[in-house]
Amino acid sequence: MPIFGTDGVRGLANGILTADLALTLAQATAVVLGQGRTAEARKAEGKRLTAVVARDPRVSGHFLTAAVSAGLASSGVDVLEAGVIPTPALAFLVADRDADFGVMISASHNAAPDNGIKIFARGGVKLPDVVEQRIEEAMAGEKLRPTGAGVGRIIRFSDAEDRYVVHLLGSLPNRLNGLKVVLDCAHGAASGVSPETFRDAGADVTVIGADPDGWNINDGVGSTHLDQLAETVVRLGADIGIAHDGDADRCLAVDAQGKVIDGDQIMAIIAVSMKERGHLTDDTLVATVMSNLGLHVAMREHGITVRQTAVGDRYVLEDMNAGGYALGGEQSGHVIMSEYATTGDGLLTGLHLVAEMARQNKTIAELASVMTVYPQVLINVRDVDKDAVDGDPVVQAAVAEVVAELGDTGRVLLRKSGTEPLVRVMVEAADADSAQAYADRLVDVVRERLAL
Repeated sequence: MPIFGTDGVRGLANGILTADLALTLAQATAVVLGQGRTAEARKAEGKRLTAVVARDPRVSGHFLTAAVSAGLASSGVDVLEAGVIPTPALAFLVADRDADFGVMISASHNAAPDNGIKIFARGGVKLPDVVEQRIEEAMAGEKLRPTGAGVGRIIRFSDAEDRYVVHLLGSLPNRLNGLKVVLDCAHGAASGVSPETFRDAGADVTVIGADPDGWNINDGVGSTHLDQLAETVVRLGADIGIAHDGDADRCLAVDAQGKVIDGDQIMAIIAVSMKERGHLTDDTLVATVMSNLGLHVAMREHGITVRQTAVGDRYVLEDMNAGGYALGGEQSGHVIMSEYATTGDGLLTGLHLVAEMARQNKTIAELASVMTVYPQVLINVRDVDKDAVDGDPVVQAAVAEVVAELGDTGRVLLRKSGTEPLVRVMVEAADADSAQAYADRLVDVVRERLAL
């Protein structure tokens, strides 16, 4: 089985993800990313290869960071250890310090026993599949083993967080003065930097989920658990709640009544604002096939084209980079603003969302009304032949029938899982009862035709 998944290497720390694997992966990364014209030119100039390494607060990050840093240093790479910072901060710092690559130790929104390793290439961009495959192959090959002065150094990156904060504040079109914001930091990587940045930007900030102890990351808090944030916003009479996940590459929000504002709505708000200010390249937004039909309708009404990609922020990024687009993201809260970031950045997104409230002097509910969210039903149909879903004539006929009945008032998507024997059936319709009925109908056909 390949060790790289859709977002780096992830698994149970000290289960699948051991110190040995982390060290070997780091050594292989040095072999592969230490090649190429840029790396060779740097070596010819007498410059050493450099990598930025960071982590989220989960306890296993200590030994995994030590293993990664040891693997890199033993391969002749100088390591700048940035400590606990968000994933998008790591990506920014790789570019800001002109490092050769970066390594983030985090399992994002997963529970504390898990951890992960994400690798960023020069410029702070995620690796394409082909480079990940080369690194996997290099894990079984010869490693770099310099001696003497060729051995790498491990250096504390003492101003990493300050550089990131300055970058975020410099991106804002206006201040956040007068707005009451509740931040949920998921007991994660944003626990220190997010409250500091929002306060520096002028917001009146209340913080929850910002006391990481190594075990409580994402535990009942953060972007996957919004109840506590909603309750706090309503109780305090705040203007908005902002939720990050464990590594802060996501942002979801709740309005003053505690209603969730998801990634599609956030993208709609920011897209319309960017178009009005002339910052939305080709008046185009990049989203995945899972984005709500309401996003497409709203963007069409505002003269904005929506490009669709496969599910995963890496595919959004690939399309954005290929077309030079300025904004893209996912319903889950990964929002990418390419003028300021090379990956999804929950702090950047949250700051710009609140800045738009201040700029227009409107509530987040008023801004979110730009888009009507269509009811969406998603059902996982397990223990089926997922690879047959696209070719089965009965399944496809059932899908075509539902699509015809929905017309412009809904949408159907059948998508096979990348890791399990299941098919995801998603239906959107103008009302929840219709969405459920159509989804149930398709689920019955999938089970009958594709059961293992």
